[in-house]
Amino acid sequence: MSDAVGLTFMGLYTNLDRPLDSGELDLLRTNVKRRGAGEPLQYIVGKTGFRHIDVIVREGVLIPRPETEVLVSEVLSRLPRDRHASGDEAVADPDVLVADVCTGSGCVACSLAYENPRINAVATDVDMRCVQLACDNAEALGLSSRVQVVECDLGEGIDPALVGRFDAVASNPPYVPTEVLRDLPAEVSNFEPELALDGGSDGLDVFRRLVPWAHAALKDEGFMAVELYEESLDQAADMARQAGFVRVDVVSDLNGLPRVLVALKTEKELS
Repeated sequence: MSDAVGLTFMGLYTNLDRPLDSGELDLLRTNVKRRGAGEPLQYIVGKTGFRHIDVIVREGVLIPRPETEVLVSEVLSRLPRDRHASGDEAVADPDVLVADVCTGSGCVACSLAYENPRINAVATDVDMRCVQLACDNAEALGLSSRVQVVECDLGEGIDPALVGRFDAVASNPPYVPTEVLRDLPAEVSNFEPELALDGGSDGLDVFRRLVPWAHAALKDEGFMAVELYEESLDQAADMARQAGFVRVDVVSDLNGLPRVLVALKTEKELS
């Protein structure tokens, strides 16, 4: 109803006596039929809220989820934010560089840049539909100057000069084990792209390829944060250690399930 008449929820309550015109009625009926057929609400209205931003949503691109907000929170909590002062002058610290691999709608890269003005993000995706949507979201949020979107597989298309300079690599890759896909609600399996969901037999097909690239892309004391299937975290943590990451932590999502792997490239040396 809110989408059909162009009013906020509060606007609906304060306009209860206003009749809908024919165009609004037609749109409302169409949207109700689409929702009744199981189509996700976010595809119908074309947007969704994600942390502190509104994200444009389109068919063919994974819908942002609350679990991924935890990924963003973990990345933000580990990155420098404020410039520090020395005497009467502020010291301009270097900008923070983040890679968002498998960006989808661009919600992770855009949220990071929106919430931390020091962050410059390079977002990648192999699907052109995702690349276009991520670009549109960055532009709509006024972040195009700090969110660069690249069409490529993982980090292959990122400027080689940036490899070894990233403060963080964030990713929400396809991670649902193939067998588990069969049990997903029809609202997900019938409408959202399998390319963004299917992580192979153990959910770690993309993660296996991401880990060595992330280790090379990060600067010393940089870290990798990846959202994964709850039953894959132990195996993923072992892979990260074998790849050379020195400290690996697992963070739970809002439901208390293991969800985000955070791996540090090197420990900071104490002076």
